[in-house]
Amino acid sequence: MKHSFLLSLLIILAFSAFAQAPEIRKKQYNLSNNLAISGYDPVAYFIVKKAVKGKSMYSVTEKSITYHFSSKENMEAFQKNPSAYEPEYGGWCAYAMGATGEKVPVDPETFKIVNNKLYLFYNRFFNNTLKDWNKDEANLKSKADMSWKKFIN
Repeated sequence: MKHSFLLSLLIILAFSAFAQAPEIRKKQYNLSNNLAISGYDPVAYFIVKKAVKGKSMYSVTEKSITYHFSSKENMEAFQKNPSAYEPEYGGWCAYAMGATGEKVPVDPETFKIVNNKLYLFYNRFFNNTLKDWNKDEANLKSKADMSWKKFIN
C-alpha cells in the first residue's frame, strides 16, 4: 500500500513537471508574437548565410517553440535535426549573455555562425554588439555558456 502510494505520487509529479515544461521553455526563449527569431528561418542562416524571413505556411513547433521557414526544404531539414538549427541562448543576444548574463532582444539580421551554432546579436541605436563579441569571442562565449545555465536549470 505504501509503495503504491509513493509510486502514484511519483507518477503525478513526473506528469506535472512534464506538463510545465513547454511553459518553462517559452519563458526561456526570445519570442516575438510567439515566434522564435521573430519569424526568421533558422535553417537559412546556415544554407544561404543570411537572415531570411520565414512564411507561416512553413511552420514547425518544436517543444512549444514555433519557427517559420522560407521553404518546405528548410522546414524538413529542421524537422530532421532541430537542435542543429535552433539559436544559442534561446535566441537572446549572445554578447549580452556573456557580458552581463542578461536576456537582451536581438536584431535577427545580425548573426554569426560559430562551430555550426547560430548566435544572434543586438544591433540598434548605433550599438552593434556583434562587433564587441568579435573582439573577445572566446571569453564572452565561455561566460555566456555559464550565464545561460541559470535560465535553463
